[in-house]
Amino acid sequence: MKKTIGIDMDGVLADIEMHFINWYEREHGVEVDRSAMLGVLEPDGFPDKTAVGRYVHTPGFFRTIPVMPGAVEAVKKLMENYEVYIVSAAMEFPQCLSEKREWLQEHFPFISWRNMIFCGDKRVVVTDYLIDDHCKNLDFCKGKAIMYTAAHNVNHSHHQRVDNWNDVLAFLAAEEVPA
Repeated sequence: MKKTIGIDMDGVLADIEMHFINWYEREHGVEVDRSAMLGVLEPDGFPDKTAVGRYVHTPGFFRTIPVMPGAVEAVKKLMENYEVYIVSAAMEFPQCLSEKREWLQEHFPFISWRNMIFCGDKRVVVTDYLIDDHCKNLDFCKGKAIMYTAAHNVNHSHHQRVDNWNDVLAFLAAEEVPA
């Protein structure tokens, strides 16, 4: 039986930070440098602290997030040896659920609907590994927690950290090497 991996969407498969930056520039004509987002929650990384809240409530926002570099190829590779599940909190914003499903169908059409878990609270999900950018999800992981680096988590160090999809593949390959 294959080991299981739960993979978050926003900040792991989908480059939501860049999406916020692009939407902010489009609305305000100001390009926010990613360094302004280091160590703070997304809304606090922008001069207009209400912008992020507006964006996540705007139809089309979740449907148009860019794919994280290397994500598609890495997930395909992981599926060779693992049972991969996409685990996303998709209940908070009205259009989020349908847009995330459509996004996955476009960018990851090789993932079955059976392997998409849309929930409100990830504590109920049990996988051997969970790749997520939020400690609030990783802290309750019953398997191995893998923290995907994001601006908001740079000051946290209590989970295994990966900076990109190459790091994910390398970490999991090292995990499978017999001691």
